[in-house]
Amino acid sequence: MTEIALNLVSILFLGFFLGMRHATDADHVVAIATIVSRERGVAASALIGAAWGIGHTITVMAVGAAIIVFGVVIPPQLGLSMELAVGIMLVLLGVLTLTGMGRAAGAARVAPGQAPDLHDHLHAHGDYVHRHPHGHLPGAHGHAAEHTPLARLDRSGLGRIAYYKWLRPFAVGLVHGLAGSAAVALMVLSIIREPVAALGYLLLFGIGTVAGMMLITLILAVPFTVTAINLPKFNWRLRVASGLVSFVFGVFLIYSIGFAEGGLFTDTPSWDPH
Repeated sequence: MTEIALNLVSILFLGFFLGMRHATDADHVVAIATIVSRERGVAASALIGAAWGIGHTITVMAVGAAIIVFGVVIPPQLGLSMELAVGIMLVLLGVLTLTGMGRAAGAARVAPGQAPDLHDHLHAHGDYVHRHPHGHLPGAHGHAAEHTPLARLDRSGLGRIAYYKWLRPFAVGLVHGLAGSAAVALMVLSIIREPVAALGYLLLFGIGTVAGMMLITLILAVPFTVTAINLPKFNWRLRVASGLVSFVFGVFLIYSIGFAEGGLFTDTPSWDPH
């Protein structure tokens, strides 16, 4: 094998390991932690990480191919808008998580003539896990199962789509791929001039991202899974914390991209994908 071929193989393997490292970016970890907080199984969490990674890889490959093969130039406004979408997505994830977490004491309603029998523990409506004071007598739960945020999404018609549960993290991964795809593609072009080899690098980068995100979700799923059974109050605090972190970090990104460093909503937007 020639020295050039060895260097190319080394660069491609570097793409895989950089993809794994890319999965540890703060916005990625915050997003996946918020999604995994609703899961109660480690294996299901790993599949969610894989779905996120696949969505992320598809976007990176699509945008990267446009830049590498067709020489597409992304204007600053579009590049900043792609990054802004990540902040909006994090805010939405935080809101979805927190909407079922802040039930006030006494939210459960009891039918006239019935004993309250109220208690407070973690419980699930399908894959939506939350807690609030409730009872198991008729009318004592506080809300119907179909009134949770995820149930509303299911009723919108999305719930009838096959593999809907995996489409949620897949869609989040697609959006997150928008933010870093241009930077990754431009970095590849500075190293590899051959389009086919550059696309191969992007593919291995994506596979590394999938592997890295699966590992991260496995690590994040353990505390949520263990505490859901043994420490329900602590689990509730973990989920609230994940929702708050996602919301606050999303707001920070929106402000930074829209008004501070990026200036998307100003007269002088500045975008440096590197």
